[in-house]
Formats: sequence, C-alpha cells, structure tokens
Amino acid sequence: MTKQVKKKPRWSHKDLLGLEYLSREDIELLLDTGDSFREILDRSIKKVPALRGKTVVNLFYEPSTRTRVSFEIAAKRLSADVINIATETSSVKKGETLNDTGKNIEALKADVIVVRHNCSGAAAMLARNVNISIVNAGDGWHEHPTQGLLDIMTLRKKLGHIEGLKVSIIGDIAHSRVARSNIWGLTKLGAKVTVCAPSMLIPPGIEKMGVSVADDIDDALGEADAVNVLRMQLERDEKAMFPQQSEYFKTFGITEERLKKAKKNIVIMHPGPINRGIEISSKIADGANSVILEQVTNGIAVRMAVLFWLSQAKRDK
Repeated sequence: MTKQVKKKPRWSHKDLLGLEYLSREDIELLLDTGDSFREILDRSIKKVPALRGKTVVNLFYEPSTRTRVSFEIAAKRLSADVINIATETSSVKKGETLNDTGKNIEALKADVIVVRHNCSGAAAMLARNVNISIVNAGDGWHEHPTQGLLDIMTLRKKLGHIEGLKVSIIGDIAHSRVARSNIWGLTKLGAKVTVCAPSMLIPPGIEKMGVSVADDIDDALGEADAVNVLRMQLERDEKAMFPQQSEYFKTFGITEERLKKAKKNIVIMHPGPINRGIEISSKIADGANSVILEQVTNGIAVRMAVLFWLSQAKRDK
C-alpha cells in the first residue's frame, strides 16, 4: 500500500487584500501559522530570524493605535526592519498620490507595504501598480482582513473550533470593514453568522453574504456562542443618521442584564477602540467572558503569519 504524503501547505498570493479573496485552506494556513508564532510571544526572547533583511513599511492614511503598533511588533518579532510613515508629515501633504508614494517606497527596495486608507479599494489599487507585497490594514468600509483573522483565531483558541459556531455581530455593520472581514472568514470556515443593529446601520442585501439579520438584540444573543461588538463609527456619520448614543445603549448595548439571557459562557469580543457606555458596559468589557485583550495579543501572531507567508510567496517565484 502506497503511503500518502501530506501535501505541503502553500501560499500563492502576492498580497493580502481581503478574506473575500481567500479560500478556506488559505485562511486555515494563516491561522495555523499564527498559532505557531503565538508561542514565541511568551518566550523570554520574543524574536525569530524569519524576515531578517526584509523591510516592512507601515503607510497609514488614517489614525490607528492597535493595528499600526501590532504590525510593527509583528515585523520586529520576525527580525524585519520597520519604517513608519505618518502621512501628516510626508509628501502626501504636498499632493503626492497613493500610487506615487507606493512606487517610491518600492524604489527604495522595501519588501512589504502595510497600508490603511479611508477609501475602499485603495489597497487593491496600490497592489495592481507595484510589484512588492501589499497588506490591507483597513480600506474604507471594505475590509480589514487581519482583524478578521485575529478575531477568528481568538474564537478558535477559546472554543476549539469554528465549524458550526453561532456568532453574532452587533453594532455599526454599515460602516464596518471589520464586520465584512469577519463575515467572509467565519462563513468560509462553517460558522453561522447573525448581524444585529438598528435598521439604518444594516447594509441592504447583506443576506447575500450568507448571514442572518436580527433586529432584536435578545434574539441575536439568545443562541450565540460568541458576540463581536462593533464600535459606533461616529466619525463616518456624514448624514447624521446614527441614533442617539443613550438610546442606542439602551436598545443594543451589551450589559450584564442583557447577558443573563445569553449562554453562560458566551465569548465577548470587540475590535477596539471601545466606546464604554455606548456599545458595551465596562463591567462586560472587563469581565470574565471578555477576550478583548486576548484579541490584541493574537493580532501580533496573525500578522506575523501574514508577513511570513507573503515573504515566502515572493521567494518561491
């Protein structure tokens, strides 16, 4: 009998632009690699030489704390050199386009650009115009793939699997790139996803992404194994459509009283930054069911995995 040889995992993508464009196998490869890198973060010496000699550029057109710092730490844990470009003090202020900025970074012989931009599709446009790898760190309302990956990794570590889980995403779905990445990733891995928000914050036709829609938060929480609570993105409320903050918290906020109707061990997640008293109470955010800070730590491991495989794909060409 011929012994079957386990197929070596491969990564064939130059860029990471969104979870919509990845297969289940791609996502699982990134999660499994993230699990391997996670233990490095608990060592006394938190560094491996996997990206020695590589240069990662963080190019952020929007404010960020967790994501930018997480990518910087991830690259440094892999021994890469890291350059942070603040657009407020760069040639962007002089009128330089994203495309020209990317081409100049490429000419400086960087290997990866991690880009955050307020325009949906900005990362994909840049990827089409440069030969180095692009990581989407959030583009407009489109996707935030590494946040989706770290959320899924946190759930998998906490509950042991994703297949068959019931996950509710509650909050500002309409403006949330985090929600979209979570939906693509979770559904591809076999989870059942429900979204819940006031009607003006539910995008028309979102059911086509394979999710259920609930307008009652108690229904969304009732059978959920986990809930991902989204930030109210007040800075994107261009048409003044958002409900009053106090009214929103009363109707959709995650509170102790509300969780009494949910499963005892329901997992509470939040991508941050948290608006305490608007989308979630402090007692719940800091409570025993919360994995919010675990998400932050797992984000480093996931981003290490992304940078590692993009580097591997380039070497394999």
